[in-house]
Amino acid sequence: MAAEPDGGGGPALEWRDVKIAYRTARDASGEIVAVDGVSLRIEPGGTVGIAGESGCGKSTLALSVLRLLPRNAEITGAIELAGEDITTMRWGRLRAVRWTEASIVFQGAMHSLNPVRTVGRQIAEALELHGTSSAQARDARVQELLALVELPAARAQSYPHELSGGQKQRVMIAMALACDPDVIIADEPTTALDVVIQAQVLEVLSGLVRDRKLTLLMISHDLSVLAAVCERIVVMRDGKIVEEGPAARVIAEPRHQHTKELAAAFPVIGDPNSRLKVGRTAELSEPRSPGAQPSSDKSAPVLEVADLVVDFRARGRQTRAVDHVSMECHAGEIVALVGQSGSGKTTLARTILGLQQPTSGRISYAGKPMPTDRAGLKAYRRTVQFVLQDPSASLNPKHSVYEAVAEGIRIHRLPGDERDRVATALTQAELTPPQRYLSAIPQELSGGQRQRVVIAGALALEPSYLVADEPVASLDASVRGEILALLLRLKRDLGLGALVITHDLGLAWNIADRVLVMHQGRIVESGPVEQVLLEPQHDYTRTLLSVVPSKLGEAESGR
Repeated sequence: MAAEPDGGGGPALEWRDVKIAYRTARDASGEIVAVDGVSLRIEPGGTVGIAGESGCGKSTLALSVLRLLPRNAEITGAIELAGEDITTMRWGRLRAVRWTEASIVFQGAMHSLNPVRTVGRQIAEALELHGTSSAQARDARVQELLALVELPAARAQSYPHELSGGQKQRVMIAMALACDPDVIIADEPTTALDVVIQAQVLEVLSGLVRDRKLTLLMISHDLSVLAAVCERIVVMRDGKIVEEGPAARVIAEPRHQHTKELAAAFPVIGDPNSRLKVGRTAELSEPRSPGAQPSSDKSAPVLEVADLVVDFRARGRQTRAVDHVSMECHAGEIVALVGQSGSGKTTLARTILGLQQPTSGRISYAGKPMPTDRAGLKAYRRTVQFVLQDPSASLNPKHSVYEAVAEGIRIHRLPGDERDRVATALTQAELTPPQRYLSAIPQELSGGQRQRVVIAGALALEPSYLVADEPVASLDASVRGEILALLLRLKRDLGLGALVITHDLGLAWNIADRVLVMHQGRIVESGPVEQVLLEPQHDYTRTLLSVVPSKLGEAESGR
């Protein structure tokens, strides 16, 4: 690994021939090697991004800096922070180093914040641990930190659930800056954020790094995210560094095949090659799902929403989440419902599924009003199945794949052999051979495999329509493509239609037939995907498109 010019004081961060392995009883060798002989140095003030798919070792490498790895991790080699070897550091010194010399912005702010404490108290905690004894001084510092990440001072009194995803991520950045560290480690800081909020968070992070001369190590599977912030990009695969260099060069002229694959995995809106296609093959031997129709039969909508209104009341105030929405979805058609966090799209989906009571309006399926009684709703939800966003949260960690897929079959008391139904659903979800997965638990599966198990659980009920809420938001590049291709194959082979909820316009370009754009509870634009994404008519649609890279590392004027 070529070193950058030394500024005279030595590197801010350095790994020398580092190997990190996890002891495990499941692997025949007794260990899983996550980082394999990595050497890398980052000079003070440097900004380095590490890219790679899930399991490549990038997060393990980053967490090793502050010794945040689990107990079964074994480290060999040297990891130095400002010249001190972290691996031999005593606990008292390590405790002092955390937050003050190096801090971390964890992935998934919604899971990292304490839900029962205000965000101001959580930011102040690091200050209290590191010697800011005066409550008045801590409060003043919290106000200063919130201003740094462009949040109003009043947000200090808010609880995490009262903040948007982007605001929670800004709180995490404020916490990382609390004790003025020299090094910031950001692990997937924009995963699952919508495109506008992602751009805002990256802009805040870039400004802080520039203005405060911070050293930044940023982890992502998205090369365009790294290119927006980092001067250098390092690409990892199977625990090794396979390519590194200036961000502009790595983006424009990737040399290693894996770097090229990462670059190609993210769609370019307007590029016909980014529109996923599934070739025609023979029909599957399984029977067509009840009520499913060929995609060519679009004479009548299978799902219809008319003048729907959904209001919420909290703390004495009424909030309108869905504001007089009307829409139609046809069998064998994929409709993408896009919009920012808080636009009302998930509330609309939950109402369509009968999980949220509407204030007014009408929902019809196959020409009949959605039932409201318990038995009717149970039958309806078998026909219209929900695929949740986070497979890790959707699956019981103690239940096997077989139990996860069989649960719905048992609830609905479907006839026939249960094991055959489970095996058929796993095959349809492309977990083959199904016998290989029946006894596995979620922790033994990759993110993509867990999402396929969730989809298999829906398919086991032989639905005729799917509602998928951000089905690939937490998946890396190649797995994302696999799941989207699976949805297309289900459309082709089973005639399944789908309403896909997403903040990702690239996903809409990948697979959607039509796009609905939602803003502040209303559908502000709709039409065929080419029309909406290439010739947007509404200012909000143009805003969404302005922060989507037109090619890797570049964006329209909004970035």
